[in-house]
Amino acid sequence: MKTCRVVSLVVCALFWAGAAFAQDPAKVSPEVYKVIVDNASVRVLRVSVPVGGKTAMHRHPDHVVIPLSAGKVKFTGPDGKAQDAELPVETATFMPASTHSGENTGTTAVDALVVEFKSGAPGKATLPAAREGLAMKVLAEGPRAMVYRSTADPKFQEPAGTKHDYDQVVIALGPTQMSLAVDGKPAKTSWARGDVQYIGRGTAHESKNASGKPVDFIIVAIK
Repeated sequence: MKTCRVVSLVVCALFWAGAAFAQDPAKVSPEVYKVIVDNASVRVLRVSVPVGGKTAMHRHPDHVVIPLSAGKVKFTGPDGKAQDAELPVETATFMPASTHSGENTGTTAVDALVVEFKSGAPGKATLPAAREGLAMKVLAEGPRAMVYRSTADPKFQEPAGTKHDYDQVVIALGPTQMSLAVDGKPAKTSWARGDVQYIGRGTAHESKNASGKPVDFIIVAIK
C-alpha cells in the first residue's frame, strides 16, 4: 500500500509538472508565439494569429499587450467563460497574470507583442516624465511599468556610456535608421516595424537618430 501511495505521488508530481510546462504559450502554441527576448527581467513574445486561428490554453504572468495591427480576439478561461476584446493598433494594455486560450474572431490577422514581467513584485525605479530630444506620450501605466509612444527628433542622441535606472523594451513602429549599441555590442542600425531591443537598467549604451527625420517607437519602461 505504501509503495502504491509513493508511485501515485510521483505520477501526480509528473502530471502537474507537465501541466505547468504545457501552459507556456511558446510551448503549446509555437506557431503563434515566438520568443524574441528572454532575460531575468522580461520575456517578449511576438504573437501572430491568422483569421480564425486559435491558441491552446496557456498562462501569462503579469504582462502588457501591444498590438501592431488592429484586431479582435476572444479569450476563454479554464472555467469556460469567454470575453471578447478589441485590439486597437499601437495601443498598450496591462493584464494581470492569467490563464486562457485565444481565438482571432476578427477579419484580419492579429500581430502583437506581449511583454511578460518576471519579477515577483514591481520595482522602485523612478520613470521619466520627459527625455531630451524625445517626445513622450503615455499609452498605459501600470504598477510595474509605463508604456510610451515616443518620437525621437532628427537630432536625438544618447552619448556612449548613457545609463538609466530602469529597464527598457524598445519597439520600432516602422522601418527606420536608428543606431543603438548596448553594452559594447555592435550597434543595431536598421529597424523594421516590430523589431525589439532590450536595454537593462544600469547598462551602458549609446543611440542616435540616423534617419534625418522624426522616428516613432514604443518604449516600455520597467520599474
